Amino acid sequence: MCMVIFAPIFAICAFATCGGYYGHLQVKVDCADRRRKSNLSINIEFGYPFRLKDVHFKAPLCEGRSEEILLLDGDFSLAAQFFLTVGVFAFLYSLLATIVYVFYQNKYLKNNRGPLLDFVVTIIFSFMWLISSCCWAKTVSDIKTATNPTQVLLLISACRAQENKCTATQEPFWSRLNTSAVFGFVNVLLWVGNIWFVFKETGWYKTGQRYPTRSASGKRSSEMRQRLYSESSFDLPEESSGPQLTRQNSFNLSKGDFGQHVYSPSSFGSSQVSLSLPQAYHGKPRETKVASKGPMIYVNEM
Repeated sequence: MCMVIFAPIFAICAFATCGGYYGHLQVKVDCADRRRKSNLSINIEFGYPFRLKDVHFKAPLCEGRSEEILLLDGDFSLAAQFFLTVGVFAFLYSLLATIVYVFYQNKYLKNNRGPLLDFVVTIIFSFMWLISSCCWAKTVSDIKTATNPTQVLLLISACRAQENKCTATQEPFWSRLNTSAVFGFVNVLLWVGNIWFVFKETGWYKTGQRYPTRSASGKRSSEMRQRLYSESSFDLPEESSGPQLTRQNSFNLSKGDFGQHVYSPSSFGSSQVSLSLPQAYHGKPRETKVASKGPMIYVNEM
């Protein structure tokens, strides 16, 4: 996702600042003989693809009225075109990858071919950006040296004479070329960092994550959890087999506690529980034995 957002933008900035550069150098020749032409300005213009050997300009000869045609030194077109080509193709591929990621995500992940192809291409572009950026940074330094006003003035015959005065009135601005070199290395970092994210989408990464290795501490903790679970499942207390109550088979009727049931231990041990309804008697209470089947209620006549 990082490459999808930023790669096209930085690729455009890299090749646009390189291919759109335009340099202008102006020097002035002041001849010692006042009868000759003096205070003459010479304009030198150059730009992409930086074939300086094809850049020519006319310089006056202080000895006569004639002029000489001079050429700059150096041919830096190879590094410049290589850098620009890598930037253009990187922009086209990142733009295509953006369309595939957004609209054809299912086809991209099908059979793992899309991530593998993207992984290989990303490695190739990372290497190409690294090579082209290093070459272009060295080329920018060489272009600055070749168009240095001091170096250009040495090419003019009138300026090699000590009696004549030559000065540079305007020098090229190098900020745009410096920016292009910086954008080149930014693209290197961007594409190299994207290798990891593309690798995570391949089958190689998924195969390694399918069977993760557990550490010794993880295995010990897993065994401990299983042991605690087995002990908690089968080690039950003896009282869980059935409720055991130790109440006495007596009850107090003086406080009006009617309807209290008396339970005996034998009633819980049996598989069937029998309940009996209370019996009512009129008159004086009879001396009877209290049965364990249920409570007895006495009613006194007023």
